[in-house]
Amino acid sequence: MSLLSEHLPLISLIIGVAFLLFINIKLKINSILALIFSAIIVGLINGMKPMTILDTVKDGLGSTLGSLALIIGFGAVLGKIMVDSGAAQRIASTLISKFEVKNVQWALIIIGAVFGISVFYEVAFMILAPLVISIAVEAKTPFMKLGITMVAATTLSHSLFPPQAGPTALVDAYNADMGMVYLLGILVFIPGVLVAGILFPKLLKKLDYPVPPLLQKNKVFTEAEMPSFRLSLIVPLIPAILISISTILSMFVTEDTAIHEIITFFGSAEISLIISIMIAVIVFGLRKGKNMETMMSSFESGLKGVATIIFIVGAGGAFKEIILKAHVGEYIANLMTDTNISPLIMAWLITALIRIATGQGVVSAITAAGIVGPLIPTFNVNPVLMVLATAAGSNTITHVNDASFWLFKEYFNISIKDTFKTWGLTLLLTSITGLIVVLILDIFI
Repeated sequence: MSLLSEHLPLISLIIGVAFLLFINIKLKINSILALIFSAIIVGLINGMKPMTILDTVKDGLGSTLGSLALIIGFGAVLGKIMVDSGAAQRIASTLISKFEVKNVQWALIIIGAVFGISVFYEVAFMILAPLVISIAVEAKTPFMKLGITMVAATTLSHSLFPPQAGPTALVDAYNADMGMVYLLGILVFIPGVLVAGILFPKLLKKLDYPVPPLLQKNKVFTEAEMPSFRLSLIVPLIPAILISISTILSMFVTEDTAIHEIITFFGSAEISLIISIMIAVIVFGLRKGKNMETMMSSFESGLKGVATIIFIVGAGGAFKEIILKAHVGEYIANLMTDTNISPLIMAWLITALIRIATGQGVVSAITAAGIVGPLIPTFNVNPVLMVLATAAGSNTITHVNDASFWLFKEYFNISIKDTFKTWGLTLLLTSITGLIVVLILDIFI
């Protein structure tokens, strides 16, 4: 009985995920209900009281929606305005003419990397997804092929490079040189994106999914109707620009001052998105002769299109919170403390397992850093490589307890099975490739 209770966190997670997949895929139960039901089962297996489970579900749903609802909603609105105004078509047609169809993936890697470093992943995804669809339509190629490239670049840069929360915390935890993290991080980023973003889509079959209803273009715009390429590109980049400026200025401004408060306010994801939307309404709508009623119609359409997605992401947060309360992450961390493998491999493995178990990249990275960090002097390993190995582990395959998994699935309107095949394997490849590159670098550094 003690052996069962010792391994109960992991057992409950396996049962919960298996139950969720069964009722969602086999019984066709809606994802929102499937996630809530599975969360309750995991809680009951771990001996949580019914009202404690309910409170935990509400806390998880509320905290997730509190941080993501506006981001997902406003991101969808911005994307919808760009599609309805012809801005997305302008970017797509220009990139195709400059890079040609066969090279357009390289353009997406650059754009994805910029957004991945600059903004929250959910913001980057919601802004870039409409562009991916538009480029794919113009290039007459399956959108998922380009979507995988974009996700590979965005998630990997998001995991590897400061000032994102995960890698910034790792630099501090391992006392690593931030400049070297950037330099060696590029050596990890390039092979990871080449394998997962360029080679992998070529090997996958049956990527020709129908365009999601939200992103279907109502008309083909003429040259005169579309805004300029410069405006079309700058407007969706406004959140990245404001957040980057805020991050830089915050380094030189004292906290708890009015100036710092203002900088942080305008550099938040939510406010920067609102600013971007209002500028889009003006330059893509009012200046083009459209009235406010027409622009607000796009606004409402964008929100309606992601209402279900927001609820599913919230339910995913509830499931994640139950798993955290079940101490699955702590269980895996304790399991790995007595091993004698390389600290680089250990850091990657612990991080990857906790990410898979909890669905949280930053939490998994920091937990691993706390376990493996003290081993650095003992093994005489480079702290920068420890940062990169841990960061690669935090970007590994995810499943139903990760909000980004559901965001990808619902936005692109594909099945859970196909989400594992595309989103899941893309992240797994970036993670494994990252570890391999780090181990090779360890030979020479």
